[in-house]
Amino acid sequence: MRYAVVIEKSENRFCAYVPDLPGFMKTGASIDEIEANIHDAIVHHLDGLCEDGRQIPAPTAIVEYCELAA
Repeated sequence: MRYAVVIEKSENRFCAYVPDLPGFMKTGASIDEIEANIHDAIVHHLDGLCEDGRQIPAPTAIVEYCELAA
């Protein structure tokens, strides 16, 4: 499965969330850290869903960039 991950920068940290998996967000001090944190969070979240006998949501979010002349 391939889930879209949104990474946003705040003043001094990064925040990431997964639109198809609502309910959690992870932070990190760098892009590398936040990518590792959100990957681990997704794995643990999906493992928890399986352990609880719940269905894993299929990825449906589409990520696209819109290029504009500035």
